Amino acid sequence: MSYQKRTALALASALAGTVVLMAAPAAHATVVDVDYQCKTPIGDKSAVSPIDIKSVKSGGGYKLTMSFQKGVSSSPVELGKGAMSPSAVIKVGGADPGRVQVSGASNSAAIPANTPIKISDLSGTYTPKKSGKVDFTAGVLTIKALGTTTTCTPSNNPGPSLQLEVTAAGNAQSTPVDDGGQLPKTGPLDSAVALGTLGGTVLLTGAAGVLWLTRRGQRAVGR
Repeated sequence: MSYQKRTALALASALAGTVVLMAAPAAHATVVDVDYQCKTPIGDKSAVSPIDIKSVKSGGGYKLTMSFQKGVSSSPVELGKGAMSPSAVIKVGGADPGRVQVSGASNSAAIPANTPIKISDLSGTYTPKKSGKVDFTAGVLTIKALGTTTTCTPSNNPGPSLQLEVTAAGNAQSTPVDDGGQLPKTGPLDSAVALGTLGGTVLLTGAAGVLWLTRRGQRAVGR
C-alpha cells in the first residue's frame, strides 16, 4: 500500500472514532410489563400492560409520554364517549429523584361493558433540578369514570421504562464580568477561551502535519 493511502486511511479512522464518540446515545428506552392490581368500586381486578415511556426535550425540561399497549381494569357498564379520565404518576430515580404527574384525554369512543379499558397516552413535563442520569418508572394509575375512582398500583416492582442523561437549567456556568464590563484578565492561558484556542491550534497543527507528510511522501515518490 502506498504512503499516501496509508496516511489517508489513518486520518479517516481518527475522524470516524470522533464521530462515534459524539453520537453516543444519551437515552435508553425499553418496554416494561407492569402488573397492575386495581381497586375498583366493584372489587379487585388485575391486568398486565406493557408500558413505554418516551421523552422529548422542551425548553428547560422534557415532555414525557407514557403509553399503554394493553387495556387495564374494566367496567360492569358501558362507558360513554368522554366518560373516563386517566392520569398516572411516573417515578423518577437516580440523580434527581421525584415524581411526575401525567394525564391524558378522555375516551374518544364508548367502551363496552366488561371490556379492558384502553388508556390513551398520558403526558406531562419533567424539569430536572439536578444534572445526571435519571430513570423513569411507571407508578400508580388512576381512572375516574361515572363519579367513581379506580386506583391501579404496580405489584411486580417493574424496572425503568426510560433512562436519560439530563442537565438542570441552573447548572449552566456563567463567566464573571468585572465592573468595566470586560472579562477579567487572569493570564494568557487561565480562561476557557484560551483553552478552546489551544484545542483548536492542536487540531489544526495535526491536520497540517498530515498534509506536510503527504506532500513530503509525494515529493519522495517523484524523485
